[in-house]
Amino acid sequence: MNRIDEINTRQDQLNKQYKILVEQAYNFRQTDSALSDISEYRAIKLLNKLNRLKYLYREQNKSAV
Repeated sequence: MNRIDEINTRQDQLNKQYKILVEQAYNFRQTDSALSDISEYRAIKLLNKLNRLKYLYREQNKSAV
């Protein structure tokens, strides 16, 4: 498996986790605002990781071409 495939696989995993956390944050908003904030914070951290992976993917694609 080359580097680009590894990055894509990791992006897919993080995207799934991000969607779950955002949904949890939304669902907890009405019942427990603290849990909602925690889920939202974790989702933001995952989004930051996703953005870094997108940057790596872009750099890997440039060097592959």
